[in-house]
Amino acid sequence: MVAGSVALALGLSACGGGGSSSNSSNNNTGSSSGFNAGTKGIVNPSTKKGGTLRIGYSSDVDSFDPTRIYYASGENFMALYNRTLLAPAQKPGKDGLVLQPDLAESLPQISADKLTYTFKLRKGLKFEDGSPITSKDVKYAVERSFAQDVLSGGPTYIVDQLDQGQNYPGPYKDTDPNKMGLKSVQTPDDSTIVFHLAQPYADFPYLLPMLAGAVPAAKDTGEKYTDHVVSDGPYKFESFDPGKKVVLVRNPNWDPATDPIRKALPDRIEMTLQMNPDELDKQLLDGTLDIDFGQTGVQQAAQAKILLDPKLKANADEPNTGFIRYVTISSKVAPFDNIHCRKAVQYAADKVALQTARGGADAGGDIATNMLPPNIAGYDPNLDPFNTKSGKPQIDKAKQELAACGKPNGFETKIAVRNKGKEPKTAEALQQALAAVGIKATIDQSDASLYFRSTIGSPDNVHAKGYGLMFAGWGADFPTAGGFLQVLVDGRKIQPSGNNNYGELNDPEINSLIDKANSEPDPKKSAAIWSQINAKVMDTATQLPFVYDKALNYRNPRLTNVFVWSYYGEWDFSALGLSDGK
Repeated sequence: MVAGSVALALGLSACGGGGSSSNSSNNNTGSSSGFNAGTKGIVNPSTKKGGTLRIGYSSDVDSFDPTRIYYASGENFMALYNRTLLAPAQKPGKDGLVLQPDLAESLPQISADKLTYTFKLRKGLKFEDGSPITSKDVKYAVERSFAQDVLSGGPTYIVDQLDQGQNYPGPYKDTDPNKMGLKSVQTPDDSTIVFHLAQPYADFPYLLPMLAGAVPAAKDTGEKYTDHVVSDGPYKFESFDPGKKVVLVRNPNWDPATDPIRKALPDRIEMTLQMNPDELDKQLLDGTLDIDFGQTGVQQAAQAKILLDPKLKANADEPNTGFIRYVTISSKVAPFDNIHCRKAVQYAADKVALQTARGGADAGGDIATNMLPPNIAGYDPNLDPFNTKSGKPQIDKAKQELAACGKPNGFETKIAVRNKGKEPKTAEALQQALAAVGIKATIDQSDASLYFRSTIGSPDNVHAKGYGLMFAGWGADFPTAGGFLQVLVDGRKIQPSGNNNYGELNDPEINSLIDKANSEPDPKKSAAIWSQINAKVMDTATQLPFVYDKALNYRNPRLTNVFVWSYYGEWDFSALGLSDGK
């Protein structure tokens, strides 16, 4: 009965969060074909096995270590080799937002006070070397998230919930002889793991799919673990040449009888890294590649070809990804420590130009006016404090704010942006708009694999480089308002590296409302509090949202079982198969 209640609760919570888009939030699990078919159902359903899935990427991966992965594409991809206690169901529509047991044999038993979650592991679980997976391997994987000095960059929600004043340093500095010193997680036997919370946190189950599911301590190489992750999923790493290529092959010790989620259809998966974006698109369209790892949309030249050619368009999807593209305005880099200078940027920005640089209304997305996307409960379509729905710059108001901040003739600043895809051109669009009011912005491009971790993810580096404006994109870590917004605006989550509160916003009232929202068990009441938080965040003028993201992506016609996984707003890598078996 407890497990059944949990299943219902998770399902309702997920549905309350909405789907990735209006056309992908239905429950259609049947077959579909044509443009946007992957947002409505399954394209080319098949159980045929065999062949090599070929993936391209215009950058390098941030990490293959599940503890350090934070990009949606990375979490999507790691399902091929990393299993977790709970995982989102690999189904189209709202069904794909519901959590189901993975390493666990069932949903957790939850104590009456909502503070204790108890899981039992499935029988027969093994790592790629054939060694059995125990609850201690799961606990050790959880403990690795605490070692932020060694394994920075990944989500830290689990640390916030489980540290509870222990100041646990992670397993590398653990004084317990068995490296099992985290007190809030217990392993009474090899098949049982128990989590103890200090206070109720309704979103706790959603933290588990973001973790490394199980890691054998004896095989952990710390920061080098990304070079060879020990798999417990259907695929393992055959080779990894950083910046060039990665190859996954079948894991002979994965037993499909223990895994109700993954289909594991291809025999082999090859991914080419650091590709020129236009070359990547060319190889997608000519059939050399099957899918883009990043799934952030093809370049402008390919967009035109796809949208004007019915045959190509029939093999493309354009979902709302659930992401917001935005610019964070630093509250610590002068002159943006003055709110009026921040407001000047809000009014000067040309959101139509930014939208166009992203690909226009079709391939780029809809104009964004606040920091919750439309698919998340708590979103208010009327929240537009700077009157930017039209997308047009407001020159007079920008100049008024410049005068109010003591810079009537403008000032100089730096824009930080990744050197990939559409982002440099988007930064140029902002640069041009700011120049119209006297703000001279220099663009500093950074390597995409380091950008969020150490370029803008390090406050010290932001201050040293003088980054006043930082481009970013964000999707919900899990499908609730807390899963989307908290890590971006909670002042208590500012980290020395791997920081996601790029503007260093630390407002006591916002922090207090976050605590109130997280402890509210009623999803509707919690969403209403998050709506208040969103409004207060916008009032600080530290966030400049400009597009609710869409991505026009092309899929090789030979792919089977293609659908947009609502949990990540992307095609599900681990569901894909190949119709020709090659």
